[in-house]
Amino acid sequence: MPTSEVLSERLLPWFEDQGRGGDDLPWRQEGTTAWGVLVSEVMSQQTQVARVAPVWERWMRRWPTPADLAAAPTADVLREWDRMGYPRRALRLQECARIVAEKYDGSVPSDPAELERLPGIGVYTAAAVAVFHYGARHPVVDTNVRRVVARLGGAADAGTATTKADLAATEALLPDGAEAAARVSVALMELGALVCTARKPECGVCPVAAECGFAGQEIPPGPSRKRQRYTGTNRHVRGEVMKLLRDADGPVPRERIDAVWPDSRMLDEAISQLISDGLVGTDESGQFELPSA
Repeated sequence: MPTSEVLSERLLPWFEDQGRGGDDLPWRQEGTTAWGVLVSEVMSQQTQVARVAPVWERWMRRWPTPADLAAAPTADVLREWDRMGYPRRALRLQECARIVAEKYDGSVPSDPAELERLPGIGVYTAAAVAVFHYGARHPVVDTNVRRVVARLGGAADAGTATTKADLAATEALLPDGAEAAARVSVALMELGALVCTARKPECGVCPVAAECGFAGQEIPPGPSRKRQRYTGTNRHVRGEVMKLLRDADGPVPRERIDAVWPDSRMLDEAISQLISDGLVGTDESGQFELPSA
């Protein structure tokens, strides 16, 4: 395992020259608010960054502050979320906006512990906001960072969830200065995404291979990681119902919803879940619509 000084010396020049550097991410641009960073992190929790970027830009133009989002009709929020999936994140984000607007006078907290009290904000997202906007020194550990740090220590891979040991191991690799620590955090993510990948790490071009306890070793065989199926699943049905309601000009009768999916049992289950999750409501005549508030 390299020291924090050695890691910084090897990794940061590579990040500036070869890494993506974050320049193509709109929320990494100068002038992005803490709220903008928080929105980007929530959107990116279960969605590829390339899909998030255009939605984030539209979203921030429309609702640049927590107060703006807090006051928005929930139906508009769900429409703007579009097809990024897991739309409950949009509801939690609006709940978060209301709390920040009311309790914190519109200013996103800088303390990770305070951030974690907000709806939909976990350890990673809280640390990301504190580090990437406020410049604090905290370990920001996603799947890529966890894997890189585990391999630097000689393991083939890390576990499936971030543990206190993962956070401690990552923090030990950060330089003392908060600004440099933030750059190392982003660089570790990029290294895991571009070089130290899950199945085919490119140790020959890795800037820290000489200090890595796993460099040059083969990935041990393990269970294949199948891509999560979407077509024909409950998520697929829910997505089709949500698309119909987002595109509709007003409340939708049940017969129009019945037309989006042939299996009535799956459709009934999906509609029931959407109502329970607060993503779908009904008007006085029993027609379906996105929630009005």
